[in-house]
Amino acid sequence: MKNKPFVIGISGGTCSGKSTLSVKLKEILNAQYSVIVLHLDRYYVPTFPTIAPFTGIEYPEHNHPDCMNLEWIHKDLNAVLANSECDIVIIEGLFALYFDCIRDKLDLKVFVDLMADERMFRRIKRWVDKQPMDEIAARYLDTVRYRHAEFIEPTRWHADVVVNGTLDTNLGTEILVSYIKSQISEVKKCKQNV
Repeated sequence: MKNKPFVIGISGGTCSGKSTLSVKLKEILNAQYSVIVLHLDRYYVPTFPTIAPFTGIEYPEHNHPDCMNLEWIHKDLNAVLANSECDIVIIEGLFALYFDCIRDKLDLKVFVDLMADERMFRRIKRWVDKQPMDEIAARYLDTVRYRHAEFIEPTRWHADVVVNGTLDTNLGTEILVSYIKSQISEVKKCKQNV
């Protein structure tokens, strides 16, 4: 009988370091375990507009739970958990701790914290080759920061661990790796003793 994978959810605000942390965890843990990462960015509904509360400008929405195709997420996650030979599954994205159907499957819930000004700066750096800086900043100020306060920040209270997103590698990552390894080892010991 196959062991159930250890399932980790990583959430946090836009450009807080969620993807960086998931990639770093996979890179470190792959030396000993088989790791699969599900990036929730791949599950957006194609068109979901939003109207900014103060300016009235319409933007494509990617920061509201209704913009996620929850059916596809649920299907893919269940398939990975049921059929995969992987040891660890990492679910990374804005809403990784928001939906009950994801959260209920998590063995470890992580929130990556980063101040709003640094997240905005990182967002500008990420998109400046594709959009004018003024448009990136306007969208962040018009919609993204409000959605963060409304939907993302409250999920921090579901987290088992809050990690500092300021540094690419830090003690928080090492502590997470150590904890994950100890939990997997504990499960294996319990199974051997049965």
